[in-house]
Amino acid sequence: MIDLHTHSTASDGSYPPEKLIELAIDRRLSALALTDHDTLDGLEKARTRAQGSSLRFIPGVEIEIELEAGEFHLLGLGLEGDRRMLADALGRVQGSRRTRNERMVDKMRAAGIPISMEELAAMAGGDIISRAHIAQLLTRKKVVNSIDAAFKRLIGKGMPYYEPRACLPLREATAAIRAAGGIAVVAHPVSLGIRGPALRTFFSSCRDQGVGAIEAWHPNHTLKETHRFEKLARELDLAVTGGSDFHGPHVPQRRLGFSTAGREVADALLDGLFLQRRDG
Repeated sequence: MIDLHTHSTASDGSYPPEKLIELAIDRRLSALALTDHDTLDGLEKARTRAQGSSLRFIPGVEIEIELEAGEFHLLGLGLEGDRRMLADALGRVQGSRRTRNERMVDKMRAAGIPISMEELAAMAGGDIISRAHIAQLLTRKKVVNSIDAAFKRLIGKGMPYYEPRACLPLREATAAIRAAGGIAVVAHPVSLGIRGPALRTFFSSCRDQGVGAIEAWHPNHTLKETHRFEKLARELDLAVTGGSDFHGPHVPQRRLGFSTAGREVADALLDGLFLQRRDG
């Protein structure tokens, strides 16, 4: 069992990178990728903790990509090369994220919602404050009764307090990932909001811009959707990946190593992923 999509306290996860690795070892995973949002900060701590264990550690990242409709997230997996180009790009993204957060907080405060940047910074405990942190704080203050409700009613795309931020163009993101020795993966494609024949066209365009895989296995997917994504990946000569999108206790329905319909993430996905990278 493996997991190619997880988060730590370096972005919006519950556990520090070292603790995440310990959980993976305890649960007898054979490989784990740390893919924090817009940051590489947790990778070396995770790698150090994994050394000497049976767990294969895969350095990664998750980046939001420009898309008019829906949300497009891109994973970079296997970042074993020169990360300077990627780090520079992520630095620009982080600046835009901070500005976006301030705009969202200002809008909520103007509407009488008691929230502050100082509280968010204390909750995040690091440089990355995400909408997930905002949702957690809104839940803690009982503005809403769940993190999902915060996104669906208040801060999700198209909701009253949502504010956009600058995202990387796909070609720039894939170039930075490839320069770092990694492979670019379309994360949880159901969130794209693209259906029918347009989805094949979209994946084909992504492949032509440097994407090498599709995350077909994800807890937000049904088995039918997962099999559809797997079929499209095969037809387009893309690899298939999978993960839990694990965040820890504040997203309790996601379990390390388990994905679509509660099924384990198979080791074979890792073999296909890195075979595709060598061939590419």
